[in-house]
Parts: sequence; structure tokens; C-alpha cells
Amino acid sequence: MDDLIPAPVRAEGDGGHGFLLGPSTTLTAHAGTESTERWLRTTLGAAFGLPLAPGTPSGEAGNTVELRIDATLRPEGYRLSVAPGSGVRITGGSSAGVFWGAQTLRQLLGPEAFRRAPVGAGTRKGIPSTEIEDRPRFPWRGLMLDVARHFMPKDDVLRYLDLLAAHKLNVFHFHVTDDQGWRIEIKRHPRLTETGSWRARTKYGHRASELWDETPHGGFYTQDDIREIVAYAAERHIRVVPEIDIPGHSQAAISAYPELGNTDVVDTSALSVWDTWGINPNVLAPTDTTLRFFEGVFEEVLDLFPADTSPFIHVGGDECLKDQWRQSPAAQARMAELGLADEDALQSWFIRHFDNWLTVRGRRLIGWDEILEGGLPDGAAVSSWRGYAGGVAAAEAGHDVVMCPEQQVYLDHRQDGGHDEPMPIGFVRTLEDVYRFEPVPPGLSEEAAGHIIGTQANVWTEVMQNRARVDYQVFPRLAAFAEVAWSALPAPGERDFTDFERRMGAHYARLDALGVAYRPPGGPLPWQRRPGVLGRPIEGPPPHV
Repeated sequence: MDDLIPAPVRAEGDGGHGFLLGPSTTLTAHAGTESTERWLRTTLGAAFGLPLAPGTPSGEAGNTVELRIDATLRPEGYRLSVAPGSGVRITGGSSAGVFWGAQTLRQLLGPEAFRRAPVGAGTRKGIPSTEIEDRPRFPWRGLMLDVARHFMPKDDVLRYLDLLAAHKLNVFHFHVTDDQGWRIEIKRHPRLTETGSWRARTKYGHRASELWDETPHGGFYTQDDIREIVAYAAERHIRVVPEIDIPGHSQAAISAYPELGNTDVVDTSALSVWDTWGINPNVLAPTDTTLRFFEGVFEEVLDLFPADTSPFIHVGGDECLKDQWRQSPAAQARMAELGLADEDALQSWFIRHFDNWLTVRGRRLIGWDEILEGGLPDGAAVSSWRGYAGGVAAAEAGHDVVMCPEQQVYLDHRQDGGHDEPMPIGFVRTLEDVYRFEPVPPGLSEEAAGHIIGTQANVWTEVMQNRARVDYQVFPRLAAFAEVAWSALPAPGERDFTDFERRMGAHYARLDALGVAYRPPGGPLPWQRRPGVLGRPIEGPPPHV
């Protein structure tokens, strides 16, 4: 009970006998808890080789795991009680709260509960008498995963949804398009995946590296793959936020449909999917053709990501170089026609168009903090990545904000200053650094602080070619981030890293059981290193900007 991650608001127990999970244990699920019932039977049933047969409210109370909803609790809050003669009772303020309580139950059962089949003799597992009350600090607790730079097969995405759920994270920001690849099937525009989903070769390491991987790289998710991912996430009470990048980060789309680019400035028919990293100069042309094209894309996206599970649609909006617009007679004429003062206003026009388009269809636009430039639509939300400043400005102006500053919670940044960190990128962000991250900066007005709806960690995969590399960068730091996002207590300045590090001793065993290739506390294992591959380390502490 004292090694839970994230730490609960309150946990008490006398250490006495409480409950013994065994072959006769049943699952009693009340209305609204069916998804958690299925999840428990699938996970704990497999881990311990138990049937966990359906129970009834009038059944043997002392040998059942009972799931129920109590609307007087906060929506994602829960109570978990284990007492002799009463079994296990998980009560949530909603079906999501019940599910988070079930995640806590899994931790209480030990690392064996995280395996897919039983190990060792016997199937009985005891839990001491326990009383836990818990609730999340933020409604948005997320991870952004970039599958555009390096494609992650569907099964690996489903695995990451399980890893998010195990850490009580409830938002999966799915970055599916960029200059280096288009990863989502759009039936009315088939060349987006026929041409845009693969590249002939890939820069190996930082963009200044002289190394190349000459193996063609590609992959995409069919529409049925996407529906499966969304449904799998929904069963785990995770919302999926798809990101379709506009108007920058668009070379993959332009390579498939050259008319989308600034054809009066560059020969877009000669462009291919980008094979290196950095900020790409090829951006979308501000034409009606482009608007109609992406309206068609978003129509299919909205069908694949239903409003009840994906109320937000991310449009990117970051790192849009405007040189081509400055050089383009067509873009300048469009600015004059629209009465726009400059190219920042032209980008704002792009964003406002799709904000209106999404709003009419019952969705909310969210974009990186560059969408503040030129003016932000009233209902839009902001992912504040360049630091805190964009999020502060947006929150003070009444916009909802997800705090994800690069300097603090970009998990592609290196975890240590040692020479053997693989392809070292960015600032050193240790496990303790991530644990000390505070999403709500001091000095915000009370009203503005209320617009900080949550936080997320971001994982950009330029130097992560496969699942093992992603695991290494994400873990164990995601465990620290999860506690920041979930745990309302103690106050941020009073977080006890020594205690968290102690609890991580048990959590490493859970990650081992899950097969996570995390960075060990003592440094990378020999096969986790990438000697001789150039990175881009930045020395010194990161600024708070």
C-alpha cells in the first residue's frame, strides 16, 4: 500500500489480513462498471490464472471484488476498501473512477499482477486491510507520441495505451502527420498514404549527423486500425487527440499532392517525403484548394475519432516558416484580399478557418502555442510547448491550456549528462527533474489558473527508431510525470522525491513484468547505448521561459 504510483490522496491500513484472491473469487459489477469488469477479468484473470466468475450483489461478500459508482464522488475519484469479510470494494465517481481504482488494486497485488500468465506455484494472492481515497489533480493527464518521424506499429500503440492506463494517464495525443510521414488513411486522398507514408532513407541521429539509414521507412494506420485504437483507448477511459499538422510540418502531404504547396515559389512536384530533421520551409499554400482538401481530411478524421472520446482535434500550428508566403505573389494577393496585415495574420486566418469549421461540428481546436501569433480564436485551447509564457498568456486571456514546456517535459531530452546516453538531445532532465515539474506557474490569477486544464509529456521520435528506444526515453520518467499530473497532495513544493524514489523500487518490478525497456537507475545497459551517433546536447539548467 505504501509503494503506489501515483501516490493517492489518502491510504490507511493496519497490515492485518484483508482479502485473499483465489480460484473462487468473483467479480460483482454494478451498472456502469462493465468496462472495468472486462479489464480486470482480462488482466488479473490472465496474470493469476483465475476465472473471476461473475458475482451477484447477494453473493459471498467476503470473496468478491465489487465495482460500483457513487455520483457523490468526483468523476475520476474513487474509494478502494479491503476488509475481512467484506472483500474488495471499488467505488468510483464515474466509470472512469472505478477503472482508476482497479489500477490501484492491480498495484496492490504486486508485480505478478502485471504479467500475462501466472508464474510460480499457486494462484492465491493476499491484500492486507486497506482504505484508499483518491482523485486526480488535473482532468487532462497526457502523453504525446510522435509516430510520424518513426512509425510505431498498431500493436505497439495499443501497448502504450496500456502503459498510460497503468499510470492513470487519460489523454493520448496521437501525432500522425508531419514532414517525414503521413500515418493515417484518408480514403478520398489515397496518395497521402500511397506516397506520403514512406521515405527512401532516414537521417540517423541529429540532423547534423553524417550517418544515414538507407532502409526505406514507412507505415500507416488503416481506418479500421484507427477505430480499433480509439475503441481500445475508450475501454481504458483514455481520450485520443489526433493531430493533423497545418499549415507547417506538411511536406509529406505536399509530396503526395503538390498543388497544396506554394507552387509559384518552389517546384513542389519535385518534393518527396522529408528524410531528415529540423524545421521544414515547405508549408501549405493559403488557397481555397488547400482549405477544401483539409476539410475533407478532417471530415474523415471526425468520423474516426468520435466526439465522445475525442472532443479536441489538434491542428499543430507550430514552426510554420513564412518565407515562402513572403516570396509568393499568390500568398501576398490572398493577404491583400483578406485585409491581413502580415504573414502571422495569414497563419491565424488558417487556424481561425478550421476553428470555425470544427466548432460547427461540435469539436474544439487545440494547437501549439504559435497559434497565439496573429490572434487566437475564442474557443481554441493551447498546448504550451516553448515554455510557460504562451500558456500563461493564453490562460490570462481566458483560453484553456495544457502545459507541456519543452524545457521540462520533453522526454526525448536526455536523462543524464553521461557520455553513454544514446543520441543525447536537449537538456538533462532526470527522474527527479520531472518529478519537480510544476504545471501551474506561480503568479497566475486564480481565474487563469483555472484554465490550466492539465499537462502532458511529449515524445518526439526523430532519434527513436523503435519501441525499445521509445521505452528508454519515456521510462521511468513517465512514472514521475504521472504523479505530477495525478496527485493533488502534497503541495508541489513539498513533494518528497526520496519517498518517490523508494516507491520506484517496487515500480521497476512492475515495469519489468510489463516488459518495458526503461533506463536503469545506474545508466544505460550496453545494448541501450548508441556510440558514435551524433546528438544535440544542451548544457546547463533549462530556462523557465
